[in-house]
Amino acid sequence: MLSVNEKLEQYISSYMELWDVFGVVQVIKRGEVLFEQSYGYANLEWGITNDIHTCFALASISKQFTAFATMILYDKGLIDLDRSAQLYLPAELQIDESITVHHLLSHTSGLYNFYNFENDFFAAYNKLEYSRHDYYEQYISKQPVKSAGTAFDYNNSNYNLLAWIIEHVSGEKFDDFIHNHIFAPLEMRNSVVDDSSKLIKNRASNYTKDFSFTVKIPYHNEKFSIGAGAIVSNCEDLLKWYNCLRDRKLLSSNTYTRFFQENSSHYCYGLEHHHIYGTDRYSHGGDHLGVATYMQHYYDEDICIIILSNNEESNQYRLGNAISDILHQVEVEAPAKHKEIPISENMLKPYCGTYLKDKIQIELINQKLYFTRFAGNHHIEIYPVGEGLFARRYSDQIHPYRIAKNDEGKMTFFGYRKESVTES
Repeated sequence: MLSVNEKLEQYISSYMELWDVFGVVQVIKRGEVLFEQSYGYANLEWGITNDIHTCFALASISKQFTAFATMILYDKGLIDLDRSAQLYLPAELQIDESITVHHLLSHTSGLYNFYNFENDFFAAYNKLEYSRHDYYEQYISKQPVKSAGTAFDYNNSNYNLLAWIIEHVSGEKFDDFIHNHIFAPLEMRNSVVDDSSKLIKNRASNYTKDFSFTVKIPYHNEKFSIGAGAIVSNCEDLLKWYNCLRDRKLLSSNTYTRFFQENSSHYCYGLEHHHIYGTDRYSHGGDHLGVATYMQHYYDEDICIIILSNNEESNQYRLGNAISDILHQVEVEAPAKHKEIPISENMLKPYCGTYLKDKIQIELINQKLYFTRFAGNHHIEIYPVGEGLFARRYSDQIHPYRIAKNDEGKMTFFGYRKESVTES
């Protein structure tokens, strides 16, 4: 019978044979490294490979640090989580007075969520010079779409606002506060809040696929990710962070109780909570351009799982959950890709067309189907895996895309009706 270590090695090795992953995986239990391996390149141009010390963009894993920083101010009596967030924001950044700090932390504010296909944030705006006032006016200063506290809606605006609260209440820049009150006390020397200008030692570049080619991700200004993302770190520092939460350092016991309290949709503050395998799991992932990250914490069992990647090939959630299953003696299926179903070119053509101008387009190029983004500048190959179902060629995708006719007989993709036929 295989040991846990051997099962981890077997599963993860099989997974990596399927996908060209750039990144690292580390599994530690009670201080013992059960698995630790790096993959692919930190920098393709220079042929620099990833290693366990490589620093990666964390994307939304960063939210737990913003939440923790907010709790530091709460612990000091400088913020009341249950009072209106307006009280702690500058006069020029006001939001609906019914929204509390708690609502921001728990993603129950009801604020307008601009992370959708219709908006031009990813296609254009986040490439511009950062102006806090203009960003607030363009994307955040809108009427709430729901009453505060009535529904969970994961929304980066909540954590942008928390970063601005931290700055206003503390009198420190957000990155200075995070460094002075979290990174420095925990000796997280490899961690920094990125602003797209800083030189960050040992940092991996981020990559994606365009057609079949590995390319750099499109430029974007990380200043727009303040509070919601933008932290860069590595396994060594993230283990120190795990130890901080496990041992309940830096905050009082009562404040930790509030920090870990589960709210709507299993969300605490910057962490998700699930009771699984008869114990408690706290976790969070991150997805961004060229970034796929995931951490799982089991404090009672003293297990820390870290997955950091600087390309988009892996499904870090599938991989992380499989690792957890193996650690808890649950049988896992061998990793596999979606099986391709041969379809003729004539049968693929009806799927082609513009579903949302300059944002969602399906094209048939050289007998292959592509989901085309960003005004035709990014081509994601998709292949048929069922009737109206298509999977990405170069990414591990749990749920294939669905492109199918609606009740009116019109082809739809992501809920958008095909507007026109694309020439190929």
